[in-house]
Amino acid sequence: MPELLLELFSEEIPARMQAKAADDLRRMVTDKLVAEGLVYEGAKAFATPRRLALTVHGIPARQPDLKTERRGPKVGAPDAAVQGFLKATGLKSLDEAKIQRDPKGDFYIGLIEKPGRDAIDVLAEILPVIIRTFPWPKSMRWGARSGKPGSLSWVRPLHAITATFGPETEEPDVVKFEVDGIATGQTTYGHRFMAPDAINVRRFEDYEAKLKAAKVILDPQARKDIIFADAKELTFAQGFELVEDQVLLDEVSGLVEWPVVMMGSFEEEYLAIPEEVIRATIRNNQKCFVVRDAKTGKLTNKFVLTANIEAADGGRVIVSGNERVIRPRLSDAKFFYETDLKTKLQDRLPKFEQIVFHEKLGTQAERIERLERLAAEIAPLVGADVAKATRAAHLAKADLLTEVVGEFPEVQGLMGKYYALAQGEDASVAAACEEHYKPQGPADRVPTEPVSVAVALADKIDTLVGFWAIDEKPTGSKDPYALRRAALGVIRLVLENQLKIEFNHIIRNAYRSMFAQMAGRPPVIEARKFTWKPEMMTLMSKIRVPRSLELEAMFAENIDKIIDDDALFTPEARKQRIDQEAMTKIREASRRHHYLRELRGLKEVSSELLAFFADRLKVQLREQGARHDLVDAVFALGGQDDLLMIVRRVEALGKFLETDDGKNLLAGIKRASNILGIEEKKDKRTFDGAPDAALYGLDEEKALAKAIGEVKAEASAAVAKEDFAAAMSAMAKLRPPVDAFFDKVRVNDDDPKVRENRLKLLNEIRSATRAVADFSKIQD
Repeated sequence: MPELLLELFSEEIPARMQAKAADDLRRMVTDKLVAEGLVYEGAKAFATPRRLALTVHGIPARQPDLKTERRGPKVGAPDAAVQGFLKATGLKSLDEAKIQRDPKGDFYIGLIEKPGRDAIDVLAEILPVIIRTFPWPKSMRWGARSGKPGSLSWVRPLHAITATFGPETEEPDVVKFEVDGIATGQTTYGHRFMAPDAINVRRFEDYEAKLKAAKVILDPQARKDIIFADAKELTFAQGFELVEDQVLLDEVSGLVEWPVVMMGSFEEEYLAIPEEVIRATIRNNQKCFVVRDAKTGKLTNKFVLTANIEAADGGRVIVSGNERVIRPRLSDAKFFYETDLKTKLQDRLPKFEQIVFHEKLGTQAERIERLERLAAEIAPLVGADVAKATRAAHLAKADLLTEVVGEFPEVQGLMGKYYALAQGEDASVAAACEEHYKPQGPADRVPTEPVSVAVALADKIDTLVGFWAIDEKPTGSKDPYALRRAALGVIRLVLENQLKIEFNHIIRNAYRSMFAQMAGRPPVIEARKFTWKPEMMTLMSKIRVPRSLELEAMFAENIDKIIDDDALFTPEARKQRIDQEAMTKIREASRRHHYLRELRGLKEVSSELLAFFADRLKVQLREQGARHDLVDAVFALGGQDDLLMIVRRVEALGKFLETDDGKNLLAGIKRASNILGIEEKKDKRTFDGAPDAALYGLDEEKALAKAIGEVKAEASAAVAKEDFAAAMSAMAKLRPPVDAFFDKVRVNDDDPKVRENRLKLLNEIRSATRAVADFSKIQD
């Protein structure tokens, strides 16, 4: 069957855009083909630094003919309706129409036949539209046509369009169209320097082979494989080991069409810089890979670069050029690092007083104060030393103000560790400076050292509480402050470290700490210090002397309204203006009040944030294979803020329901719940309260009541000890009496009192099992 070859040859396609552009081209072309009735067999797109290419094979040579029926007017309808029907269907007269019988009358039916078009004509129609509407994130216009309306906008100047279509065994035809003065053809070009001449191509197999002969590797994955294999071989031959970097490999493969791997070096003195800084410098500035010694595992003074040309001198000039660029970059990095070492981390902290964390949540300095208090509170819960956790929280953000982190933001935290060690901090404090950001994603490592865990939890919980307090929660797909990631980080820290933490208490204390900090203690200003105009006196009469944080906030609000209004002061008062220090305090009080006005209620924040944790935990458990209904059954109990216990309860419930006892008991509980639901709806009441033992007339009733009492006590005791397996074993004892009850007892007895008593007994079953989970949420 015929195949399409399409190539869009341009001046340049940035590496970061290539993968998406290739996927967009494949998607847009194939979607249009299917929409036109041309169902294909397969498609594949490619990208290089200068071209986008697409091959689609198995395309029918022609669209299928379409036959559709169109219902017309009733027989005997006015002539105007009949003429409209004939015109719409293309019929010459009503003799060509069919008549369809219908209860509402007889109707004319017209058969419309639309012959299919040749696929090449369809392609000539849809491809120009796709090219003109291609979704580049950034594009440009160029040349003489750029000023004309409708001129082509492309990522870089588009030079040629290759478009051929035809069977694999025949000479293909050119899909003829024109875009912005560029007509399609069969001509492309090879490597910019090594084979720049025009190449005439026919179909994809011929196209790919000729490009390779012209020093262009079309397939991005093939270029990656060449770079990786050659780099590994080159480093191994010299006793070194390549430091693998998949992200860099993806980027480098998009910078070259004919990859040639070479090795360069730099002075050993730069190895005194932390390895991560060396790597960031070489990676960011020259897109090169670093190399480590195979024996020691430490970085060497070598690097691997990827050129786009086979140089006549073996690459000596290319290597030398890269070395000339890398050398001053490393020199700068070394200078930054050595400069940073001259200032202790704690000496940098005062600058944070002038840096706003968030306009509604105060400065970075205020946030650090909160982290210290929260880390100290969490430390005993995770087995960490309180003093070390507090110290780590105090220093954790300080490296953000260093020169190295300013140049390479990706090493934040890591540099904090190096600087902390250099100034003699405890190893656990230094580790926490790095690890408190972790985990930053599902694949990131989870800290296990207690001090790191305490500070990491404090950092994430403070962020979550703060943004919930000011109502900046994630909405839909928008999460600008990465709050979902922070919540999942908390969950992973808890579960993977097997931590038992009651989050409701932590959240409330974090909120109270933030509230108190935002409120502050504004100074009490006595009215007798000023000579007021009548307008001022009226305003001041509404202000009471502050006695609490709330009143202080009210006071600050009113002061904020008047301190900038000189018109309210008499000339005499202007001479007695409050000194600058006092004025600053008043302004600060006002600023804090504005923060307070943004904070939502403690109960609201706490309940919503716990619900958010629950939702994130559900996602986590489902991704790990847990049944969603079991998760819902545990969360339905409410008041669940110990994440570790929730997970253990879900696991125990899942194992129990895999047994025969579990399955049969679930069926019995469901039956009891269904009967209760029907009868409660019928009577418009619930059947709470203890059953009356005197009304038990059957042994099965007595046996079930006795079993419920024993099981409820045993299961509750097991849950209190967090032994959920034992709680499930206790539940299993209910199965025989529940089965016997439903076999022998008629719940809706003729005696109303007996009926009510039996319904209360069923409610006891439901109540007893809720010690473990809400079984009504579990699917059969």
